[in-house]
Amino acid sequence: MSDVDLRKLRYFVAVAEELHYGRAAQRLYIAQPVLSRQIRALEDELGAQLFMRNRRSTALTPAGEQLLADARPLLSGAQALRRRVVRAAHGTDAFTVGFMPGLIVTAPVRALAERYPELTLELVRTTWDDQTAVVRDGRVDVSFVRLPVDPHGLHLQHLYTEPRVVVLATNHPLAEKHSVFVADLADEHLLQDPDLAPEWRDIATELRATRPPIPAFRSVEEKLEHVAAGRGIIFLPLSVATFYTRPDITYLEVPGIAPNHVSLAWAAERTSPLIDEFTELATTLSTEHVNGSLTS
Repeated sequence: MSDVDLRKLRYFVAVAEELHYGRAAQRLYIAQPVLSRQIRALEDELGAQLFMRNRRSTALTPAGEQLLADARPLLSGAQALRRRVVRAAHGTDAFTVGFMPGLIVTAPVRALAERYPELTLELVRTTWDDQTAVVRDGRVDVSFVRLPVDPHGLHLQHLYTEPRVVVLATNHPLAEKHSVFVADLADEHLLQDPDLAPEWRDIATELRATRPPIPAFRSVEEKLEHVAAGRGIIFLPLSVATFYTRPDITYLEVPGIAPNHVSLAWAAERTSPLIDEFTELATTLSTEHVNGSLTS
């Protein structure tokens, strides 16, 4: 078997994610017959059928599922390599740090800048959807992430934990309280994946009936708009809740709910003295900046 062509892998991932050859071809800006031929060629090279296809549907075979799991990190690694080579070719001496909303990364970034005045330090704001993707594809050298994340292909250095709170509309019947127990929220509609709040998931009324669909949110701001409109509740790390303070929502302590864990992530295959040094600075200087009780 010849070496796998990265272009064919990109084509395969597009079809696997869309499960539709026509949409995948549009996404790739190629003709559908060309895409079909490339997928057949990949199957011939691998000696395995990757898709089960009929007139109405396209589905991954077990071999296709395995290839999808392996192809994504491989393509991300290739993209990261390309970014680093281009940076080196242009003589760019830069270090890029990703961070999630609510996380304050000033101290370690400033400390590294003081040690290396000629180093260009860049910051990239991330989201739940791309906080590890930016590491895998080389957009950042390191990233401050909120767990849980898929650890595949990553080094993770634990930094600290912080409490989580429930976010309610200010006209919610519980809004005047200082804190609530998870049991007090059992009848609420959660605008998040229930697995992110297993304490609520295990007692939630709506999970024993028909759970309303959750909108596809792209940001914390969108979630908060739905909360303010009285459409449901969310759980957030305290630093995020305080960062997005606004008059039409409120935040309450929830004793007994698991805290959020903050870690530093970088690509497992990377070996860099700067990454080692920044990790040491982040571990030393990134302390839990939310302490005590919530006042709102």
